[in-house]
Amino acid sequence: MNSLFICLYLDEDVNVLVADLFRARGFDVITARDARQLHTTDAEQLAYAVSQARTLVTHNRTDFEELVQSYFDLRQMHYGVIFAVRRPPQEIAQRLLAILNHVTADEMHNQVRYI
Repeated sequence: MNSLFICLYLDEDVNVLVADLFRARGFDVITARDARQLHTTDAEQLAYAVSQARTLVTHNRTDFEELVQSYFDLRQMHYGVIFAVRRPPQEIAQRLLAILNHVTADEMHNQVRYI
């Protein structure tokens, strides 16, 4: 099945205002709080994103880079991970929008992007 639009999952480190900004634009985005995934491990966060066919957005580059590498090593599929440098929510949203406007969900499979 071809997927055009990226669905986002924001882990608990990402300000929920980012989700609100995207929902206002009609994007499909949920937060760890929405999904009742607060205080779960990073591995559980990524597994949840995969189970929901969502691209994970996080500030936690160090831990998630290791997880992504282990997915690669084990030939496990994920729907993409976007690492965002900590910035004001509006700036993160603007940077994310650049990806969402130019990359399809299918193109994000097993990909990592940095904003």
